[in-house]
Amino acid sequence: MCQTRTVGEFAVSAGDYSAVVVSQGAGLREVRHAGRLLTESPPVRPDEKPPLSAGLVLAPWPNRTADGRFVFDGVEHHLDITEKDRNNANHGFVRTVEWSLYDATERSVTLGVPIGRHPGWPFDLTLVVDYTVDAATGLTVTSTVTNSGDVRAPFALGFHTFVRAGDAPVDDCTLTLSAAKTLPLDPERQLPQGDPVPVDDTDGDFRSGRALAGVWLDTPFTDFADTDGRHVTTLTDPDGRATELWTDTGFRWAQVFTADPDHDQGFPGRGRAVAVEPMTAPPNALASGDDLIVLEPGQTWSGEWGLRHRDSAA
Repeated sequence: MCQTRTVGEFAVSAGDYSAVVVSQGAGLREVRHAGRLLTESPPVRPDEKPPLSAGLVLAPWPNRTADGRFVFDGVEHHLDITEKDRNNANHGFVRTVEWSLYDATERSVTLGVPIGRHPGWPFDLTLVVDYTVDAATGLTVTSTVTNSGDVRAPFALGFHTFVRAGDAPVDDCTLTLSAAKTLPLDPERQLPQGDPVPVDDTDGDFRSGRALAGVWLDTPFTDFADTDGRHVTTLTDPDGRATELWTDTGFRWAQVFTADPDHDQGFPGRGRAVAVEPMTAPPNALASGDDLIVLEPGQTWSGEWGLRHRDSAA
């Protein structure tokens, strides 16, 4: 069985890889390779919400829904406003609740939660997330969502993952992101403002790698290059050692965010930090329908993403 550090906290390992997962929000608290951090590791208790939602699952929608309003199958729904200063419903329902333990071994932990009915959400879904570490391939996160109700249901999924290249300061690292487009956002409400635009000849082009010194981002990226059925993003330290975040092609989006004290959102103990958040759909997808997953009663959807260490010679 996996090691239980405290109630609701699970440590798994295989070879040089290890990870810590908590039951609140099914949060990924840290991933390491040979002791070197591949994610930020916030110093909080298992039952505390981590800073800036680090490592939490975002469902049944990631990011923002404008005014908490969406129309599905001809019916208008009004979600609770959780980002009051921007009048948005943000990041779904599951990131602050206690998930149930489905299974645990030395290498894996599986947690699940019913996404039951909430104000403005008359749909019954069940979400299961499995975190597995492998000595050769690192961490793999497998998510499965099932429509357990009797009507069609919309769904989108994200993970608020802060990547880290060991102890290297973010400003000493290079981000390589294979996305060919970004989605323009209204700077006041962080909502989509038009269609995705090419990154060519812009500051949003990270396809060949770009140093993060002085860069501030809170940007949705899409149109990723397909590398053997995966979208790959890397954060590389000055010695060429990289933390690689990959997703399957079902995660068509990633929100990249730089925590920054100069923007009143520093990451505790680090100051500057970078999140690469895999998402199946863009901001405001419940309202726009863009890349929204629709599940019939009894239907199941599954997707994978993961993290691994890559040496400079790899």
